Amino acid sequence: MRPLLTASINWLRAAARPDAGRRACLGVALAAAVLTAGCGSRPEEGFLAPVAEIDSGATPHTLLVATTRKRDDRPGTLFNGERSTPLDFAKIVVSVPDKHTEGEVEWASSPPGNPKTDFVVRQAGYLESEKAFVSTLNAQLAAKPKGKRNIFLFIHGYNTMFAEGLYRFAQLVHDLRAEGVPVLFTWASRGQLTQYVYDTNSATAARDDLERTIRLLFASNADQINILAHSMGNWVTVEALRQVRISGGLPQASKLGHVVLAAPDIDIDVFKSQMRRFGKPVKPFFIVLSKDDKALGASNFLAGGRGRLGADSDPEELAALGAVVIDMTEVKGLDSSNHGKFAQLAAVAPKLTAVLESGVARQHPSASAQEIASGSLEAIVKLPITIIGAPFRLLGGV
Repeated sequence: MRPLLTASINWLRAAARPDAGRRACLGVALAAAVLTAGCGSRPEEGFLAPVAEIDSGATPHTLLVATTRKRDDRPGTLFNGERSTPLDFAKIVVSVPDKHTEGEVEWASSPPGNPKTDFVVRQAGYLESEKAFVSTLNAQLAAKPKGKRNIFLFIHGYNTMFAEGLYRFAQLVHDLRAEGVPVLFTWASRGQLTQYVYDTNSATAARDDLERTIRLLFASNADQINILAHSMGNWVTVEALRQVRISGGLPQASKLGHVVLAAPDIDIDVFKSQMRRFGKPVKPFFIVLSKDDKALGASNFLAGGRGRLGADSDPEELAALGAVVIDMTEVKGLDSSNHGKFAQLAAVAPKLTAVLESGVARQHPSASAQEIASGSLEAIVKLPITIIGAPFRLLGGV
C-alpha cells in the first residue's frame, strides 16, 4: 500500500497558501518518502496464466477466493479492480519456488513466469456459485486431520491488484507454514495510487460481502477460523465483525481463533468506537504496528493529524479494549515504506506462539488452566512487556 499520488499535488498547492506553513511541507515530505516505493512494473495482466512446466522443487498451495471484484476476460488475469455483485469465487493453485526468501514474493519479470524462480499459478478456475465454494472448502477441510481443520482468512489492503493480493497471501501461507485452508477475501481495489477514495469506498461497500463470507466459513466444517487483515483491509474486517455482533453474532462463535490486524489504517478513535460496540473479545485481537510506517504517516496527515491504529498506539489502552500489540518498529522492513513488515512475521511466529501458550503460565501462575490453554484475554493482557526475540516486542499491558 502506498498513499495517494494526487494528495502530494494538493499538498504542493496548499504550500503556496500563506496559512499552509509547516503542515504542507510535512505532507510533501511524507508523500515523497513513500511514493518512491511505488516505482516499477505491476502485475496487471497475464501473471495468473497457468504454467505448463511444473518444478518438482516448488511447493504448491491451494487458495480459495471470495471476491467483490469483476471478472476480467484477459488471459491470466481472472479479476480486475472494478466492483461486482454478488460475491464471486475461485480456486487457484499457486506454486512457490524452491529458492524462496522469507517475506518476499519472487515476481516474474514477464508473465506467466518460471516455476523454478518465480511465484506462478499451476491451476486456476472460477467457482460458479456459493454452494460450489462451500463444497470445495469442506472438501479441503476433510483432507486434514480432525482437530486441525482450520481456515486462514486474509483480507488485503489499499492499492492492491488481484495478483498482488493472491501472491502475497501465498507467501504468508508458505512462510508461516499455515496448516489451515487458505481463503482470500479480495475487495475491489483498482491497484492505483490515484484511486485512494475509490478504494476506500470499495472497502466500505464490501462490508456486507465480507460478513457473508465469514458466516459461510463459520457454517462450514472448520474447527477454527483465523483472520489476518492488512492496512485498509482492517477497516472492512473490523466493520464486518462489528456487523456480525450487532446482528446477533454467530451460531458457532467459539470457532473464532486469532484475529491479527496488521498495520491497520484505521483512525484510533474509530477503532475505539468499533470495539466498544463489538465488546471485549474472549481472545484478544493482535495489532501489528510499526512506528516508522511511512504510509500510515501519510495517511495520518491526510486524516488531519489523527493517529492511525497501526502507527503508534498505547498498549495499555488497547489492552483495555481487548487487543495486544506486536511492535515491529525495530524490524528492518523489506519495503522502503515499512508498511509491509507483517509479511516478515514468520520469523517470530514460533516464539510468539510459545509466549502465548506457555509464557503466560510461567509469569502468571494464578491464571487458570483454561485461560492458559485458550490464550484468553484475561490471561494475556496481564503480561508485562515481553521480548519475544528482538527486534520483535509483544506489548500486553501491565
